[in-house]
Amino acid sequence: MTVVHVAVAVIRRDKRVLVARRPGHLHQGGLLEFPGGKVEPGESVQRALVREIAEETDLQLDPERLQPLIVIRHDYGDKQVLLDVWQTSDVRGTPRGLEGQWVDWCDVRTLRAADFPAANHAILRALTLPPAYCITGPCATVEAGIIRLQRQLTYHCPAMVLLRAPWLEPSEYGRFAVAAGDLCRHSGARLILHGDPSVLDSAPADGLHLPWRLAAALGTRPVPGDCLLAVSCHDQEQLTQAARLDADFATLGPVHPTASHPGVPVLGWSGFEALAAQATMPVYALGGLGFTDQSLAVSQGAQGVAGIGCWW
Repeated sequence: MTVVHVAVAVIRRDKRVLVARRPGHLHQGGLLEFPGGKVEPGESVQRALVREIAEETDLQLDPERLQPLIVIRHDYGDKQVLLDVWQTSDVRGTPRGLEGQWVDWCDVRTLRAADFPAANHAILRALTLPPAYCITGPCATVEAGIIRLQRQLTYHCPAMVLLRAPWLEPSEYGRFAVAAGDLCRHSGARLILHGDPSVLDSAPADGLHLPWRLAAALGTRPVPGDCLLAVSCHDQEQLTQAARLDADFATLGPVHPTASHPGVPVLGWSGFEALAAQATMPVYALGGLGFTDQSLAVSQGAQGVAGIGCWW
């Protein structure tokens, strides 16, 4: 079956993105989509987007200001597509549906997966995730961890924090989670708890991050749809299992050697890029990385970077 290479543009304006409705006579007609179109033979994705967006919406994009967001492969049964998704906030003009389609700016928070083709669901996930996934590190006591977390939230203002402390007893982790929840709510950060689904009983949180050893044993998604689900992955088999669990995102690594996991085989950027290209969900690059690596990570197919040492 032929794979259709489609260039997709996520065009941002403040907290809104440009959305169109597919004409009824087309494949998946009536559903919403992010504008774009087929990449012609010999044409770069960036040039395809400039052409398609101008033809469809009368907007002008600068190809040099487009940044990769995510690559998605999807099999509809009767059609296979490769969505090459790029994003930009550098746009000129007023959008018009030049092909008779409805187009408008929509608040990202109001978009529902059910209104889009299945292949677009990973795009929606990527739009709501930040470029950095900050992970807590070692602390001598829960009290020391709380003080450290408060300081890091104040000075670094992360949008999403993973409370990772596998050395703590469950009751102590629960106490840490309650305090972390209060701190994160105050700072506006989303809190992700680490461990099996029962940790969500210890404190209110925005999501659950499954270590691979726990994710491997599950057959279905263990949390409701309004709770973020992440999985730690290191290879293609594990990414496939994360997709089977309908994870919202994954961490993938290590990209480089780390002090916390000495001797563990590393992916390198080439290995990471190859795996990220096959992923059906956003992935964060993990392992020996810092915030200065975000642009490089995105260019290799990542949502962004995840790490302990770069912020803790």
